[in-house]
Amino acid sequence: MSAQTMQAQVLHAVGDMRFEAIARPTPGPGEVLVRVVACGVCGSDIPRTFVKGTYHFPTIIGHEFAGQVEEVGEGVEGFRSGDAVAVFPLIWCGRCSACEQGRYAQCLDYDYLGSRSDGAFAEFVVAPARNLLPVPDGVSLDIAAMTEPAAVALHAVRRAGSAVGQTVAIFGAGPIGLMAAQWARIMGAGQVIVFDIVPEKLELARTLGFETAFNNFEVDPVKKLEALTSGEGAEVTVEAAGVPQTFRQAVAATRRAGRMIILGNPASDVILPVPLISQAMRREIDLLGVWNSDYSAAGNDDDWRTVLCAMASGALQLEPLITHRLPLAEAFSGLNMMKEGQTFYAKVLIQPNTQ
Repeated sequence: MSAQTMQAQVLHAVGDMRFEAIARPTPGPGEVLVRVVACGVCGSDIPRTFVKGTYHFPTIIGHEFAGQVEEVGEGVEGFRSGDAVAVFPLIWCGRCSACEQGRYAQCLDYDYLGSRSDGAFAEFVVAPARNLLPVPDGVSLDIAAMTEPAAVALHAVRRAGSAVGQTVAIFGAGPIGLMAAQWARIMGAGQVIVFDIVPEKLELARTLGFETAFNNFEVDPVKKLEALTSGEGAEVTVEAAGVPQTFRQAVAATRRAGRMIILGNPASDVILPVPLISQAMRREIDLLGVWNSDYSAAGNDDDWRTVLCAMASGALQLEPLITHRLPLAEAFSGLNMMKEGQTFYAKVLIQPNTQ
């Protein structure tokens, strides 16, 4: 492999991903070339690869990543070769009303590494310097690669407002659901209750200290929550599975004046029966959508910096979530494994520069 080329997993069409040598990108003014050390596979990468595709072909997917600075473009200050960095994958326009308010996730004309532009299923990726954050000492780049989903989970819990002393119910014990559960605990929830249908996921939840983890096939989540809350239900419910049934259960389990957080990407249409809608209206519950996370280019407190601090302090436990580490050459096999669902997995990491 020459200095002008790199290896990448390139998506040429739906279901057509090829491991090949392509031109290595060069950072332009204000940009940084990052050597990718680890890239997490997001649940959204599965339909992106096998069902709906990306915004154009060919594309390199992968947006949850961390690595080391390889080269900086003209005018870049504050970073040098070898620096460990996490990368915010949303590239905002800086011109729209949302950007003027610093609400980059609501940008009206954004780009995105891994879906609209080439991402991190590759040895190298170019990103704006303003999108990079230093990884604290003592935080491995495998863990730092989970900054993006951990920030989304934090944003979800923050959307609910204060959860101090309250009951928080998590529907879906995948990686982002278990990250949300940890954030609820860190932010002072009185009790955090987890529901899923996969025994291994529930066991992982218990490993992380969530003893009140229940199988939806064995208990009725709504009745279980009523039993654990003197018939009131949860102040905060987080739908993190993207399943119509758990969406309905989360609505039904939210107590009066409670908040339901829509975190999971829906796998299909969700139909709410009239009696359930009437309950939601009567209880005056809030349904709060979540997409992405808060990031500050000015260095202010945001979801990303909070995540990195929690990683450094050990408050956020992410290593137990990693079930698979795969070299770049095996990335497509890993995606197929996740699509088929025959093997238990939580967080799958692709390591492009592992020999």
